[in-house]
Amino acid sequence: MKRLFQIILLLLSVSTFAQDLAVLSQKKQSEVIDQWLGERLETVLPELMDRTGIDMWLVISREYNEDPITKTLLPSTWLAARRRTILLMYKAGPQAQVEKLAVARYDVGTKFKKAWNPEEQPNQWKRLVELIKERNPENIGINLSKDFGHADGLNHTEYELLLDNLPASFQKKLTSAEDLAVGWLETRTASEMATYKHIQSIAHDIIQEGLSEEVITTGVTSTTDVVWWYRDRIKELGLETWFHPTVDIQRSSAESKEHLRTFDNHPKPEIIRPGDVLHIDFGITYLRLNTDTQQLAYVLKADEKEVPQYLVDALSVGNRLQDILTTNFKTGRTGNEILKAARTQMKAEGINGTIYTHPMGYHGHAAGPTIGMWDNQGKVPGSGEYQLYTNTVYAIELNAEVYLEEWQKPVRIMLEEGAHYDGDKVVYLNGRQKEFLTIPRQKSYLNE
Repeated sequence: MKRLFQIILLLLSVSTFAQDLAVLSQKKQSEVIDQWLGERLETVLPELMDRTGIDMWLVISREYNEDPITKTLLPSTWLAARRRTILLMYKAGPQAQVEKLAVARYDVGTKFKKAWNPEEQPNQWKRLVELIKERNPENIGINLSKDFGHADGLNHTEYELLLDNLPASFQKKLTSAEDLAVGWLETRTASEMATYKHIQSIAHDIIQEGLSEEVITTGVTSTTDVVWWYRDRIKELGLETWFHPTVDIQRSSAESKEHLRTFDNHPKPEIIRPGDVLHIDFGITYLRLNTDTQQLAYVLKADEKEVPQYLVDALSVGNRLQDILTTNFKTGRTGNEILKAARTQMKAEGINGTIYTHPMGYHGHAAGPTIGMWDNQGKVPGSGEYQLYTNTVYAIELNAEVYLEEWQKPVRIMLEEGAHYDGDKVVYLNGRQKEFLTIPRQKSYLNE
């Protein structure tokens, strides 16, 4: 009986935030990743090869110097390429399936079958050339790109070795696989999207837990303390982060200049006090997918039960800017065109804002159309000219600067939420922030 009582006490002591965080075991994560990869290779890849007109795609990497694409094609139990790993994908025609070969010493998972026997052909490059000749493709896509680092993974040495071994007649068929590579990285399947909401909800729950009285003791805890709590919490849950979180403060005092800080400077550590507006920038990696989220909290003063109305109104301006941006998402528009349309509407409504939205998926700052940058609100060369496609995910990232009479200066409403573009509209993965978090907590803050 005593033991049962101890267990009940232990369960009651567990954070109410933590109870909702369901992170799969490593084995189950492995199964999900491999299932998703199989679906993507059977559905996404052939459609993209047809769309981009590339019938053969070569992805070549050496161990620990992997092409970013290689890592998205490896099975879950492969944490890196082995020696030199060459993956060859060939689609013979519009109705054909994609042939997937590994010009390597081993099968690469269950999808890429070994196509090189060193006992028969000791030279790996010569075997690759034999496979290319047998298939005689119209073109050969390789990962070279000036606009997307994600699609520029064929390193100089491997490129030179490819040219050294490939006959001149096939060298003429080499072409950049940029559009295919970016399409592969940015396109999400129905299975991935079904889980992305859960991944975003985990990120939201961790943010809520950190920006609460469970972690923050007003007048004692510093922003740096909170940042390192997040790092420890992420590790404790068996998750990863793709960047070091930041927590910064805006406050009413004239000495506080946080609203003027440019994003190439890290915020200074500060002790958290009543009346502070806290801002967090935070992301996790789970099941090979990434989140990127920025949210706001307010530290209640002793005589306050709710957030001051002027801050509530300021947040609504940020939400309005989100709406302006997302309603301008139209299939086929470039990132620059979306930005221009949104900024035109923003200015017409008298909002002083900055838009710097980016794709999200296999990478936190992922491949796809760049929609503004914090230091460039005009045309973004290269990635800004890439078109918007359906079934893609974005971090809707922006800020609205709102002047507060009560502070005699502006507050910067910095927001970022993951969202899915389904070809018709933008849908937030797990809702978006429309109310400040309060410290101590008063009420739920996520709304559709």
